Amino acid sequence: MRNLQLNRFRPTMTSSWHSALVRYISVDWIQKSSTAIHRRSGLLMAGTLVAAMSLLSSAPRLCAAPQHDRLGPGFGKEFTASLDEVMQALQDVLQDQTIHGTYVFDKERTLTGAKTVESTPLFAPWKGGGKVFYKIRADAIAPRHFLESADQGTIAVRYIVTSVNPERTRLHIDAVFVENSHRTVHQSDGTVESSEGKAIQDRLQALQFAEQEAADAQRRRDSIDLAKQTLVRQREDETTRLAAAQSSVQDLEQRVNSLRHEVERRIKAPGAALKAAPFHSAANIATLAAYTEVVIVIVTPRWYGVETPDGKRGWVSLDQLESLP
Repeated sequence: MRNLQLNRFRPTMTSSWHSALVRYISVDWIQKSSTAIHRRSGLLMAGTLVAAMSLLSSAPRLCAAPQHDRLGPGFGKEFTASLDEVMQALQDVLQDQTIHGTYVFDKERTLTGAKTVESTPLFAPWKGGGKVFYKIRADAIAPRHFLESADQGTIAVRYIVTSVNPERTRLHIDAVFVENSHRTVHQSDGTVESSEGKAIQDRLQALQFAEQEAADAQRRRDSIDLAKQTLVRQREDETTRLAAAQSSVQDLEQRVNSLRHEVERRIKAPGAALKAAPFHSAANIATLAAYTEVVIVIVTPRWYGVETPDGKRGWVSLDQLESLP
């Protein structure tokens, strides 16, 4: 009877023990699985963190290789000047050995020692339009106006010049500072580019002013030369007119002399009497000395009616007169 009762409850006990065992195994497996998952999650997070740090450490190297045809924020300006004029101003700034708008020491606000180069690895080769030029300054220590610069490195400035039309030219300037050790790239805050642009603009204005002054001086010289030429021509014309007038005077004098020879005579030596009528028996008005010049007023075959220099009129026999010398 007792065995029968035990047999009746054995399946129930066995089933309860099995359920408890399953629950125990399940809880243990879940705890172990959870521990493994946590471990794997930690490893995965650690790996992700290492990868992110590696990516961040390599980010400056990626920044050190900008796109070939893209312009940075930099400085851009369009000048009312020809390409040759802007190029001349740019060449003067390229050769001034100065990086404008930055410095290393507070007591010396000018950074010299820069040089012009044909290319630099701090900028990728330029494949865009226009002409490109570079100026660098090596071994600069934490230069001002480059974001978060705190090491020794090289400053590089890039100038891109593009002709818009014969009278307008566009200029774009970029500047970077790259550390020697970590190769970290520090962008300019814009001061360097704008200062370089102002230096070029000032030089361009000086060149244009000098060119305008030279043009004005040339115009003044041309005006003076034109005035001199006009004066010379006027003098030549006056000389020609004077010569013509003198010639006319000479002709007139010759004509007058010719007329004088025609209408004037002089008294032969030793003199003659001025008669009141064309007769030898006529009364004498005056006695005319030898070589007295008289003007013929009336002509007859044997007598001339004459007028003396003092205004007296009378008659003189033809044989007592002779032509003027």
